[in-house]
Amino acid sequence: MTHSDDQGLERLGEVAWLKIAEVNDIGAFADWGLPKDLFIPFAEQQYPLREGQYALVKIYLDNQNRLAGSTRIDHWIVDDASDLVPGQEVTLMIADRTDMGFKAVINNHSWGLLYRNELFQEIRKGQVIQGFVKLIRDNDKVDLSLGKPGFDKKRIGSLGEQITEQLQANIGYLPLSDKSPPQDIYAAFGVSKKVFKQAIGALYKQQRISIEPGGIRLLDT
Repeated sequence: MTHSDDQGLERLGEVAWLKIAEVNDIGAFADWGLPKDLFIPFAEQQYPLREGQYALVKIYLDNQNRLAGSTRIDHWIVDDASDLVPGQEVTLMIADRTDMGFKAVINNHSWGLLYRNELFQEIRKGQVIQGFVKLIRDNDKVDLSLGKPGFDKKRIGSLGEQITEQLQANIGYLPLSDKSPPQDIYAAFGVSKKVFKQAIGALYKQQRISIEPGGIRLLDT
């Protein structure tokens, strides 16, 4: 077995975002970073592939024990939460957009869903990103989050200090509040709106800030 074969076997079971390098009369071939392109048989193509396009590809062993690819992701990935627990950090491969948000492949193994109204950053199909298991439903369907679920006191405290420093650097005022768009909050502090609201809520209870309609203001202490 060659070194290239060893590298290929290390990727067995992976769901990858690959560029189609060639399509001919026997199937398609995808560039997966190894000297020999990955073969995708016609029977394993969810839709006809075209040279130059990108596709989600499941890497598997065919019935002759050869590495091959499949774009029929639903044949390989199912709703299975048997190895998952709420709060667990997981690796996500972003798949198709749905009416509710984005489907994502969890740890190359099972499906999960990121809800559109909880996303605070742009994501795209084929992107690999870290996320968290938010909720496991009775039917083994998994709700996902890009932020760690629950109240993390240490994290909220650290964010509170960042907000305070920004307030001090901006003459005691920031035009961000619990009414601000999630993308504005993420651009400023790299966190979700929910986490930001928890942090400014803690600062408000400590009487360190006031919350105004258009922003927050540092109080004299």
